Amino acid sequence: MVRSNEAALRRTIRRHQLREMVPLADSTIYEMEQRGEFPRRFALTPRCVVWDLSEIQAWLAARRSKPILRAPKPDLKQRRTRPVRERDQAPGTASKAG
Repeated sequence: MVRSNEAALRRTIRRHQLREMVPLADSTIYEMEQRGEFPRRFALTPRCVVWDLSEIQAWLAARRSKPILRAPKPDLKQRRTRPVRERDQAPGTASKAG
């Protein structure tokens, strides 16, 4: 009976341990959780949230196996105007009136 209870228990980690494993900002993790792209946290108490360690490890393994594609570069032909660059002027070389 002790064996079945140990198998049912899973290791959980708190926020500081998660941040050591996954170097993302809290806001990024929260947004990814909302989109379903990151394992969900759950509350132990009203002030303590934790994540399931095995879910985090599985998420990391899935991220390692799948390459992240870069965002496409903007199509410059769709610009309406061309940005104007101002000439660089060294300090003190501006013309003085007077």
